[in-house]
Amino acid sequence: MSRLYNRAYKILEVEVNKCAKEDVVGEVGKNIVMKRLDKLTFQSGEPLKEEELSYLVKDQFPNFSDTVIQKAAKANKPPGMLSKIAWIPAALVGMAGIVWVANLPYPMIRKPVSRVAPIILIPSYISMDNNYRQAIANVEQADQLINQATSSVDINFGAEKVALAQKHLDELPVWFLGYYPERYCTFFSCSWKFTLDEFETARKQIGRMEAKVFQEKNAQTLLTEAEQTITTTKQQYQQATTPADKQQAIADWQAAIDKLEQIPPTTLAGKMVKPKLAATKRDFQIEAVLAEGSKLSFTFMQVAKQFNMQAATAAQNGPHPEQQWQVVASLWEQAINQLQKIPADNPAYLEAQTKLGEYQVNLANVKMRLQAETESKKALKEAKNLIADWQRYAADNNSNRGILASKLQLIINQLENIKPETTYYQEAQELLKFAQNKQNNL
Repeated sequence: MSRLYNRAYKILEVEVNKCAKEDVVGEVGKNIVMKRLDKLTFQSGEPLKEEELSYLVKDQFPNFSDTVIQKAAKANKPPGMLSKIAWIPAALVGMAGIVWVANLPYPMIRKPVSRVAPIILIPSYISMDNNYRQAIANVEQADQLINQATSSVDINFGAEKVALAQKHLDELPVWFLGYYPERYCTFFSCSWKFTLDEFETARKQIGRMEAKVFQEKNAQTLLTEAEQTITTTKQQYQQATTPADKQQAIADWQAAIDKLEQIPPTTLAGKMVKPKLAATKRDFQIEAVLAEGSKLSFTFMQVAKQFNMQAATAAQNGPHPEQQWQVVASLWEQAINQLQKIPADNPAYLEAQTKLGEYQVNLANVKMRLQAETESKKALKEAKNLIADWQRYAADNNSNRGILASKLQLIINQLENIKPETTYYQEAQELLKFAQNKQNNL
């Protein structure tokens, strides 16, 4: 039994250092007191009491704290059970350190340990066994999900399994498997081995599945983008109001179909898109034909409208001679001919029929004008012949006044047949006045 235990020694040492800084004795007194205390830590006997501790320090440091002396006296006793237990964590930490060093993945450490005390390597073997089993299980699951996939969900889940398998394989001590194959051990001996060939086989399988997952995801991306583009272009095509907009939608639609055809047929997306592609192409062909027909019909409509404008311009500021009305009639006929080319199944057919009726009415009016011009020309010519005949007969002094009056009436009747909206009407009105005046004179 020591007279001065370590706890009490530490308490006194702190106070001695403090007093050495404040007292005039200083370092000299400190050395004297500490030598006394050091000797007492090695002496056997009854633990020092409060009075004895006070005597040891106060001859050098009269102002030494009584409270500290009392505290040191209370602490000056042998360590109890709790103090011994306090060493257990340190011992456990030391043992854990030894086990950790023994389990390091270095052959020069593991090989001698596995011969003498393989039980120490249990933690690393447990970890290796777990990683090995998890790697094999995840490789098998990934192989089933990826190579027998039925949807993109299988591919994504398979990619997660591949990542897990890769993670567990990375935890295996492959850096020295080629020289010291790891052995799965019991408490006192080691049995079967995990070889480098087995590891390489699993690694290659995972590499192939990673490549396939990459291809599958790219194919899924192409499929998704193409389907979205097709849906969008269909809406644009249905909402298009002009042939140009329809043609642009058709071009985008064709580009999306081309993207579908780029999907590798060996991928899941390629197998899924095969029936869709046939249906999409069928719909596209139908709409493309309709769009082409719509474009052609639009062209017919535009050409017909151009003829319409030319005909309307040519008919302005009448009356016109026969040749002019023939040109106008020809323009209306050309416009009507363009509209008649639009088939009944074309979306522009209803508008074309409406315009067709309008143009046919205009053509009929022009033909009536042309007929009026032709008849007026003929009537004026006959009236002039009658006037010439009347003038020859009137030159004879013996001519009958009744016959002269009768001839004048024929001339008047013929001139009144000339239509007002013709180029011959003005001349006819002047000749009519001449004939009426002569008739009045008779």
